[in-house]
Amino acid sequence: MSDEKEFKPVTVDKLIPNTFDLGNLATFDPNPLDNVKLRDESQKEQYLSSVTRDNVQLLINQILSLPVKTTTDTHGSSTGQNSTMTLIQLPEPTTQLPREKAIPKAKAPTKWEQFAARKGIKAKTKDGKMVYDEAKGEWVPKWGYKGKNKDLDDQWLVEVDDKVKNTEEELIDPRTLGRAERKRLIKKNELQHKRNMKNQS
Repeated sequence: MSDEKEFKPVTVDKLIPNTFDLGNLATFDPNPLDNVKLRDESQKEQYLSSVTRDNVQLLINQILSLPVKTTTDTHGSSTGQNSTMTLIQLPEPTTQLPREKAIPKAKAPTKWEQFAARKGIKAKTKDGKMVYDEAKGEWVPKWGYKGKNKDLDDQWLVEVDDKVKNTEEELIDPRTLGRAERKRLIKKNELQHKRNMKNQS
């Protein structure tokens, strides 16, 4: 008696062809099930397994018909040697699946958003968090740690504005003034944030 396993063919014939949603790795079998075999407990499990196997085989055949891309990568290799990976690009899903979680509730507008809506003020477009520093020859953050807005703090020589010459403000160090202004704005923003949170609760 041979110990070799019996392999089923990779081709599967269906009376009514299956439909596929390869983006969701799904196949849909419109063929009716055999009620006689479903009622027979001795055949039921084997019959369902056979139908499932055929449908999975059809799905795999469709996936393998998609374009294949081979890449060489060193990531994930303990030996540091290149490893070859074969990738299949799936198409966009065609079946809409239900959401796992409910749609988030709309947040109540902040005090500023309400004011802006009344006055017709439009939000400024964001142009990124980085800016090119000509002196350093590299991209640096606009604000925060090593931000461009702190360039004045590191200057050993600071030009005095003509508007404050011969006034009391001429004696104020602009570097100290810049740091104090940033701290004032931070406290103002924190206070405004607390007010907005209180209004939303």
